[in-house]
Amino acid sequence: MLASTGKTEAAHPLDQTAAGKMIASLPRSSIQIVIRNNRTFSPLSCLSRFSYFATNFNLSRNPSHNYKGIRNVTRWISALRNISNDMGKLEEEGEEQIKLLAAKHDAYDGVIVEMREPMESKVFGSLLRSSISHWRQLGKKGVWIKLPIELVNLVEAAVKEGFHYHHAEPRYLMLVRWISGSASTLPANATHRVGVGAFVINEKKEVLVVQEKSGILRGMGVWKFPTGIAEEGEDIYLAAVREVKEETGIDARFVEVLTFRQSHKSFFQKSDLYFVCLLEPLSFDIQLQESEIEAAQWMAFEEYAAQPFVEKHELLRSINEICSAKIGGRYTGFSAVPVQASFREGDDSLYLNSLSLNSH
Repeated sequence: MLASTGKTEAAHPLDQTAAGKMIASLPRSSIQIVIRNNRTFSPLSCLSRFSYFATNFNLSRNPSHNYKGIRNVTRWISALRNISNDMGKLEEEGEEQIKLLAAKHDAYDGVIVEMREPMESKVFGSLLRSSISHWRQLGKKGVWIKLPIELVNLVEAAVKEGFHYHHAEPRYLMLVRWISGSASTLPANATHRVGVGAFVINEKKEVLVVQEKSGILRGMGVWKFPTGIAEEGEDIYLAAVREVKEETGIDARFVEVLTFRQSHKSFFQKSDLYFVCLLEPLSFDIQLQESEIEAAQWMAFEEYAAQPFVEKHELLRSINEICSAKIGGRYTGFSAVPVQASFREGDDSLYLNSLSLNSH
C-alpha cells in the first residue's frame, strides 16, 4: 500500500463525478429504498457501472492522490458489495411474496395442478396467472388442472385464463391449456370404449345366450351373447368373466380372444372396441340378473346362429363363422399372457396366438 504524505490535497477527479457524489451523499438505507422500488436496478448492473471508475482510474504522480483515489474506490466497491447482498435478500423476499400454485412436472414438459383446498375464485385466478408466467419461463408447454367436484367454483376462473375441458370423472373435472408458442401436442380425451362379448360353450356344443330387458334389442326376442363394458383398470378377459357371472350366475374360465370389432361414433361420438372372448363354463345352473336380463338359457349353437336377426347382419354372421371354426378346430384365437409392465409396477396382458408362435 502507498503511504500517505500527510499533506492535504485537492479532491481526486474521481470524487467529483456525479455518480460518485450521488452515492457518497446517500445513506445506505436510502440506497436500499431506491433498489426496493426499482427492481431493474440489479446488483450486477450497479457493480458493472462502478467498475468503470476503477478500470479508468489513472494513477497520479502525486502519491496522495493515488492513495485517496484508491481509498475511495475501495470504499465504494465495499459499499456496493453490501448493497448487492441486500439486493439478493430483497429478491429472495420478493420471490417468497409471489405465491404460485403447487404443481408436479410430467414427462412431457408439462405441469399438473391438483387442487385440494377451498379457495376464492379471484385468488385462484391471480395465482394461476402468476403460475403460468412462471411455467412459461421454465419452458413448460401443457398445464393440467384437476378440480374435485367440491371446487367447482374455480372452473370459471380457469376458463377465463384460457383453459378448456379435457375430461370428467364422477368426482373431478380435468382442464388443460397449451401455454407454449409451438403447435399443441396435447392428447385428446379417451377415444374408445371397450366392450366384451362372451362366447360360452359347453361340452354339448350349447352356447350360453340371454335376452336383455333394455337396449336396442329389448322386446325383440333375440338371443345374444352376454355382453358388457370393461371397467376402469379391468383386463378384457376378466371383464368377460365378470359379465357372464353377473348376468347369468355362471362361473367361467377365459380361454381366448377370438376376434374384435371396431366401430365409430358409437357412444357420444366415441369409438367402440368389442372383443369376443371364448369362455369355458365351470358351472351350469343359470341364475338371472333380474335387473337387466329377461331370459337366459343354454342353446344349441346351430339354433342360435340360425336366428333371422343374426343371419340378417353381416357382423353377426362373421362372428358366428369364427365361432364355428373354433368349434371345429380350424381357428385359434389370442391367449392372454401376463408380462411385466415397462413403466409401472405390476403386469400387463399381452394377447397373442400362442399356437402360431410355437410352430415357428
